Amino acid sequence: DVQLVESGGGSVQPGGSLRLSCAQSGYSYSTERRYCMGWFRQAPGKEREGVAIVDSDGTTRYIDSVKGRFTISQDSAKAWLYLRMDSLALEDTGMYYCAMSPLECYLDSWSEDDFKYWGQGTQVTVS
Repeated sequence: DVQLVESGGGSVQPGGSLRLSCAQSGYSYSTERRYCMGWFRQAPGKEREGVAIVDSDGTTRYIDSVKGRFTISQDSAKAWLYLRMDSLALEDTGMYYCAMSPLECYLDSWSEDDFKYWGQGTQVTVS
């Protein structure tokens, strides 16, 4: 089965940077198989929200609040998913989750319901 394990969270001051990593195992990639991977976050007392997604052809989408500050990417072997976070703000605090769908991304209307596999999360605290 697919397993996702996040790492890279921590505490940082406003304006700082972090890079989150997600190790993927159990999914066999090929040029024919579509998939979607994403990062979600949940702040204390709030619902989980999508942050960024990347399609199997490399197309990305971001929520407005992180555009220009966060970058989602994958390594060439598709074994790792990253989220580079710059200019971090207090409102970026939360638990960050890596997620995967064995289907292509719904680029214009993506939500957590689209994703089948989830990691346990890594905490990001900006203070």
